Amino acid sequence: MSQNLSRRQFALGIAGLGAATALSPLRSARAENEPLPRILCFVGGYTEHGPPGGAGNGKGIAVFEMDRSTGFLTPVTTFMDIPSPSFITLSRNRKFLYALSEINDYDKAGSGSVTAFAVDTRNGALAKINTVSSGGAVPAHLSVHPSGKYLLVANYMGGSVAVLPIHADGSLGKATDIVHNSGPKRPERAADNPEGNFAVSDHSGAHPHMIATDPSGTFVLVDDAGLDRVYVWKLDLTTGKLIPAQKPFYEMEPGSAPRHFVFDHTGRVLYNLCEQNSKVVVSKFDPQTGAITQIQSVSTVTSHFRGSTLAAEILIAESGRFVYVSNRLGDSLAVFSVGVDGTLTLEDEVWMHADYGRAMMFDPSGTFLFCANQRSDSVTAFRVDRETGKPVFTNHFTAVGSPTTFAFMVADS
Repeated sequence: MSQNLSRRQFALGIAGLGAATALSPLRSARAENEPLPRILCFVGGYTEHGPPGGAGNGKGIAVFEMDRSTGFLTPVTTFMDIPSPSFITLSRNRKFLYALSEINDYDKAGSGSVTAFAVDTRNGALAKINTVSSGGAVPAHLSVHPSGKYLLVANYMGGSVAVLPIHADGSLGKATDIVHNSGPKRPERAADNPEGNFAVSDHSGAHPHMIATDPSGTFVLVDDAGLDRVYVWKLDLTTGKLIPAQKPFYEMEPGSAPRHFVFDHTGRVLYNLCEQNSKVVVSKFDPQTGAITQIQSVSTVTSHFRGSTLAAEILIAESGRFVYVSNRLGDSLAVFSVGVDGTLTLEDEVWMHADYGRAMMFDPSGTFLFCANQRSDSVTAFRVDRETGKPVFTNHFTAVGSPTTFAFMVADS
């Protein structure tokens, strides 16, 4: 169902569908017996060819089919001709997949790379289209601009963000813009750390960790984990250039290392996950100006937690009623309920059943939540109760070397 349909339109559509099938019982029976489309899952991670200290056990981009009733992932194939695809994303029409390579030796400039693939929407097979420079060393994140015209890339070690044009055939062009962030040196740890947290985040310089737009596509936001800032730009769709917003960046808690963010469905509440102090910063977001106003900071670990942890990923349920965070080192999945004003209440911490849980993603049905456990070389699956938001472990482990990223797709028949 299109997100643009009103409840009334949806109800009328269902009523019309019911009338049509009542007039044609044989057609209805056949439709009920037809198998549901396959759900395919792409998993990437670190391979032997990675950045210094970042090599892993992965083989490339692994493709699985998900069992709709159990969440079990069955291997289909693995595309091996790519180094360390540690973050991947699909185009909106599912015809193309884009994967960064978290490396620093793609070219003489010491940059990473981004590869475009054509996707067979029936079985998930990948065919490489082309590979280009990411515009900086060791890229960490990428996203497709809602216009479909550009791919946005955050280069962690390069301290830069890049805009790559997407051509009609899905291929990538040379960067139309590369912006290098700069700012004062920040502390390695935040003052509001969990007690006993000895883990540090790299604050040696600019380290963009995520780049994506607000839901309207008007603004481009970047979490810089090295400078403890959230940058806000507009993107000129004609030139592919980034233009600073009225206020170009927002300071976060010194040493907190903002890592990933997600918006609520209205586009007016921003949830920003800080890696080093394991906090979610909740802010009001002005979709007209890009202004960010903090209203809450809440821990991703319960009050009785002691020790080292680093928060990694943040998701919001399709209903908008729950927010989920993965805690690396702490090996837990934090579950928050969302209040009417967008503020969060930590309801529970669930054991990840594995080590160094990093990326998380819902399957397209919203029934299952999957976690990529980098150090355990596994993916774990949880069934999510839609009413309580609680994830329950399915006891399903999927063997994947050093997994760090997901992409799901409903296949064509």
